[in-house]
Amino acid sequence: MIMNFVEELRWRGMLHDIMPDTEEYLLKNKTTGYIGFDPTADSLHIGSLVPIIILMHFQKAGHNPIALVGGATGMVGDPSGKSDERNLLDEETLAKNVAGVQGQLARFLKFDNTDIENPAELVNNYDWMKNISLIEFVRDVGKHITVNYMMAKDSVKKRFAADSEVGMSFTEFTYQLFQGYDFYHLYKEKNCVLQMGGSDQWGNITTGTELVRRKAQGKAYALTCKLITKADGTKFGKTAGGNVWLDANRTSPYKFYQYWLNSSDEDAENYIKIFTFLDKETIEALIAEHKQAPHLRILQKKIGEEVTVMTHGVEAYENAIKASNILFGNSTTDDLKSLNEQTFLDVFDGVPQAEIERSAIESGLNIVPAFAETGFLKSNSEVRRSLNENAISVNKEKVTEDYNITSKDLIADKFVLLQRGKKSYFLLRVI
Repeated sequence: MIMNFVEELRWRGMLHDIMPDTEEYLLKNKTTGYIGFDPTADSLHIGSLVPIIILMHFQKAGHNPIALVGGATGMVGDPSGKSDERNLLDEETLAKNVAGVQGQLARFLKFDNTDIENPAELVNNYDWMKNISLIEFVRDVGKHITVNYMMAKDSVKKRFAADSEVGMSFTEFTYQLFQGYDFYHLYKEKNCVLQMGGSDQWGNITTGTELVRRKAQGKAYALTCKLITKADGTKFGKTAGGNVWLDANRTSPYKFYQYWLNSSDEDAENYIKIFTFLDKETIEALIAEHKQAPHLRILQKKIGEEVTVMTHGVEAYENAIKASNILFGNSTTDDLKSLNEQTFLDVFDGVPQAEIERSAIESGLNIVPAFAETGFLKSNSEVRRSLNENAISVNKEKVTEDYNITSKDLIADKFVLLQRGKKSYFLLRVI
């Protein structure tokens, strides 16, 4: 059964541009559509979640999604939305990036055709572009699209604007022809009649529909989604530490979860619609509940749960919650020791630390010098005073003056967490 894919995007606030007759066509026909992903790194970041989720909605609506990884177009570089030219990647780096992106896409879309009537398909445009010569491409593709048409695209006009000092290389100028040829190829080989993408891709996508019309005398459709913006004007998907990646080795599930948890209330009302598959009734109820008690951050927690589980799995989400509670809840030594090294360091990012020889730990390090001689507290007397106030903890457990830190206290075999009171932390790093 085909569901109204376009209406699903519309009520979620995701729809931006749509070619006439596209919605009607999709309601009447089981359709193959695609979105392209640039392999500029070996991992996608959370900005790529929007096109991924669009393909997931497309599949849920009963259509056939194609995820295209740009092994060929990645060598050229998309100028859309860019103020200067990208650095071109070498083939080895590009191949590594393509493999990484392909692996990530397989986590979100259903590619197994044994239990679904409309399995997704993964393609790499390098497979059909690698054997085309420049002469063939110029003769068979270039002659169908005029320079006037290409110059009229916003992505080109902005780079040729009077206040632009960059201009545009011939390499970037031809990008829309490459992307247009992808659409033509998929139209001919896969009966793919729809291309989707971010609103900055409209020019490239419509070049594809025009190439299908002129070269194949066919009819193709286009649809774009809104680019995600934040209410405060800062860039979505960025933190002080850089991009928020989908790869757990680049951005730990804890930091990934924290990104959503730290969303503003205004952004959270948009994100709950865009980044989850909760239905309209559930979302409206969550928004109403959140407005009654904003301090509980109901929306942010639900978004964090849904997106973290979707991206990293249930276990990673539960570990992220456990890690979050370490700073603000009643966690235990066992909770600390269950964290891997990266998550532990993410939780205590910015906490002051000191290095200590492993031999000192192995022979037993008394709690007083552990706090005073490492620089955490100013003197032995201050440590003892805090001990008398029952304010000293090792790995979240209260200790007394006769306590010795030993190898059994090590977290990830190299850290000990010292604490005074509820919020003052210090790390011993064993070397």
